[in-house]
Amino acid sequence: MAMGSWRDEILKEFTPQVARLTLVADPDGLLLEEGILKGIEERGFELIPFDDHVAFRFAYESRYRSRWDRGELTDLVVVLRAAALDLRSLPYDLLQAGRLLSFNLGELFPNLSYPIIDALDRSDLDDLYYAQEREKPDRPLGDRQTRGFVLRHVFGVAPETIRQESDLMRFLLRRHYRGLRIPQVLDSYLIQLLRQNGLFGEWPLERIVPDREAFFAFLQERWPAFLDRQAAGADAVREPVGAYGMEFPGPAEISFDHHDIRVYIDNLFLEGVLQQVSHPQADKLVDSWVIVGLKTEPKADRNRRLDGLVQAVEQSIPREGAHHQDWLTFAHRWAQVNALWFDPQRQEGGEREDQLRSVRARIDEAFTIWIRQRFGTLHNQPPSPPVMPHHVPRLLARRIEESRSAKVALVLMDGLALDQWVVVQQVLSDQRPALRFREGSIFAWIPTLTMVSRQACFAGRPPLYFPSSIHTTEREPSAWRRFWVDEGLSSAEVGYEKNLRDEPDLARVDELVSHPKVRAVGLVVDKVDIIMHGMTLGSSGMHNLVRQWAHQGALAALLDMLLDRGFAVFLTADHGNIETGGCGRPAEGSVADLRGERVRVYSDQSLRGRVKERFPDAIEWPPIGLPGDYLALLAPDRQAFVRETDSPVAHGGITLEEVVVPLIEIERKSS
Repeated sequence: MAMGSWRDEILKEFTPQVARLTLVADPDGLLLEEGILKGIEERGFELIPFDDHVAFRFAYESRYRSRWDRGELTDLVVVLRAAALDLRSLPYDLLQAGRLLSFNLGELFPNLSYPIIDALDRSDLDDLYYAQEREKPDRPLGDRQTRGFVLRHVFGVAPETIRQESDLMRFLLRRHYRGLRIPQVLDSYLIQLLRQNGLFGEWPLERIVPDREAFFAFLQERWPAFLDRQAAGADAVREPVGAYGMEFPGPAEISFDHHDIRVYIDNLFLEGVLQQVSHPQADKLVDSWVIVGLKTEPKADRNRRLDGLVQAVEQSIPREGAHHQDWLTFAHRWAQVNALWFDPQRQEGGEREDQLRSVRARIDEAFTIWIRQRFGTLHNQPPSPPVMPHHVPRLLARRIEESRSAKVALVLMDGLALDQWVVVQQVLSDQRPALRFREGSIFAWIPTLTMVSRQACFAGRPPLYFPSSIHTTEREPSAWRRFWVDEGLSSAEVGYEKNLRDEPDLARVDELVSHPKVRAVGLVVDKVDIIMHGMTLGSSGMHNLVRQWAHQGALAALLDMLLDRGFAVFLTADHGNIETGGCGRPAEGSVADLRGERVRVYSDQSLRGRVKERFPDAIEWPPIGLPGDYLALLAPDRQAFVRETDSPVAHGGITLEEVVVPLIEIERKSS
């Protein structure tokens, strides 16, 4: 990855073998930016954050201090998210051993308002730095001027050019389709400017400008009105908003056929962001472009979507050096393809099947290269927004911090792949039309195993910090409570339940969440994992049984229970799954600490090496964020360590479907 010049200002300070320990004051989180982390790693440095005294001391003593005592050389960077003066608060033994550095945004952007640029995602600093170098402000800009500078040069928004409906729609579609994360301070400023010109008085700007889900819901409920207009003709009487029972105020009709708008609408329907609707005059519309958003004949609809999605996927596979958000976004598109591909009603094969397998092979190759290069930078990313499972409790904790009355629930669906979430979400939408899903995703821990990834999610820490329980999930309840006690809750305010599968199991949850003191609950729904481990009919069989289970209503009832009692509900998974083929079973006897179908784990390098000799394409996964003696051997490609004649649905490896999992906030639409 070509380093931006702002990174060069920082990376030039990291010369190997200058000091075995470097202490960095980093109040603005610059060292946690993905490109910086990669650059530091390429120079041979290891980074450890100083966020928690106890956790830091454990990692420091177990992984580095002992190595120094043995005379080994290391280049260790300890990062303190505080100003330079606060470095002196670090333990005396660190200060004695290390050199001190400090970096901050004010030094990189001296003529821009610090509060404004501090709100930016660190991945946006490239565009900001280039703009600063190009425009060269000759004097410090105030808050208002900096807001305008950033909107224009980082996000490509010139508010004065938004003069009519199509301009506003083009901006909102570009922003929300691409998932641009514009800070609240800039959104508020932009809305203020749009309100001043008086052109959008009836538009719900405060909701649809910052909120992706609200904007697409706004579009969804206006699509039928547009279809009515198309079917009736331009001279027909326009219906008022109230005639359609719309949740959002504003114009009843949107010019979806405007050339700047239509280019997005096709993709939004293909990717399932907008849902196709039935129309009583569909026969008048089927020869028009609007067929993309019409329900006609299920098989034809499915094939039309699948063909369009495959084409979109082929054109958008992230390239080497891509930002991690690029893969998270792409994974949702690929999940939609898989949901159609594995639909039990699908019967066609032949050329379309060959094309899909070819595209999947390209995705596997690209993602394997990327994840092997970049996984080491992910666990140290800032937890907002969450990037990995151990970040998720921090997301919930912020809700608790915002209000003394807030309550949060984490529903962990063990083994739920992103494409299976697509199936579940479709069923939930039919069962509970009032539900709204704020869809995101995170990277599971590798190896993608329950004991590693699920436990990290409930502990709020990387697996490195629970070496004694990494082969079991029995300590999850205590780890969950410990996290929340550290966040200021009492033990009585924290609850945990697991083995939730069917409706009778919900009585335990009801008893838990009915307690007036409980404010943070962790719930493990493991039905999908049970289905997976008994599956002999491949991914299509998985989708069929997951859909049948969702239709039974236990999950919808669980969500009702939590929402009725005022909980903010977040749903995630610890890993996904794939259909595999057997590559043979290692004959290592009892030497493996864990014998999974997609992964074997050893505590000795030579033992792992011996098995690797028999399976030369298997991957020796480094213990990134793991205990040093947790040595995983991953089965190659889409294979499993089983008999060549077997083809289980399994997990543990590094395909996109196993690694990227859903993170969904579930709420009810406002009435």
